[in-house]
Amino acid sequence: MASTSKKPTRKKTASKALVPVQEAEVVLPKKEEGNIAHMVTSQTMRGGTRLVQGIMLPPKVVAQIADQVAKAVYDRVPKRTPNTKKKQNNKQDVGFVLDTSAIIDGRVFDLTRVGVFFGNFIVLSGVLDELKNIADSRDDVKKERGKRALRGLDDFKKLKDVKLIHIEDNEPQKPVDERIISYAKKNKGRILTCDFNLSKKARITGVTSIDLYEMANILKTTAVPGEEFFVKIVQKGKGPNQGVGYLPDGTMIVVEQGEGFIDKTIKVNISRVIQTDAGRIFFGKITP
Repeated sequence: MASTSKKPTRKKTASKALVPVQEAEVVLPKKEEGNIAHMVTSQTMRGGTRLVQGIMLPPKVVAQIADQVAKAVYDRVPKRTPNTKKKQNNKQDVGFVLDTSAIIDGRVFDLTRVGVFFGNFIVLSGVLDELKNIADSRDDVKKERGKRALRGLDDFKKLKDVKLIHIEDNEPQKPVDERIISYAKKNKGRILTCDFNLSKKARITGVTSIDLYEMANILKTTAVPGEEFFVKIVQKGKGPNQGVGYLPDGTMIVVEQGEGFIDKTIKVNISRVIQTDAGRIFFGKITP
């Protein structure tokens, strides 16, 4: 008879489901509330690992932790420094300083209308005083030039992209030219003038100066020997049988054997060019 062996049976136990651990709430007596500074409670970490709950720290430790956290956060925050250079540059962006000769000449107004100059234009009180004195002159020619300059300056301030600024002089005992150079040097301005000596002195002292006469000469026609132009002979020259004519920009052409062609337009071949302080002078011969 076959023997039957009994298999050991395992005692089945009911499996317990994992219950998420909730935050522990600690209730302390009122007399102990003043001694407890902080309570740190942690929640169940990912993966089932649980940290200790209900850790109570003394106030001194809490303060140290807070200082370390604040320091770490402060170090990571990007710092901003004030941009002082931009303000300084804007403050020193003066523009053009006008002298009396440039205002009387009037070409600066026309150049501004076509867009060559724009921005701030400075007029010192000494310059205005000089214009007024010229307008009050007993000489009719000077009087008319002074009045025309003041009218032109009044119309100039109405132009678009133009800001005319009147500046009171701080050194009225000095000559007006000295005050113009001093103001332009201190404020990094550029002088607009028709005064050759003022322009040269300003450049020697390190101030940028734009001589309108020099600028006009630069813009005049250039030529090399062999070029040809049509020109009207308007007068006799200084040399024998010479005739003189002018190009549209005002450049003088001295024509050999041109005296007999006054009031006539002829074709001239340029033979040489002379550069003077007043500008260029062309010399030429009549083209057959």
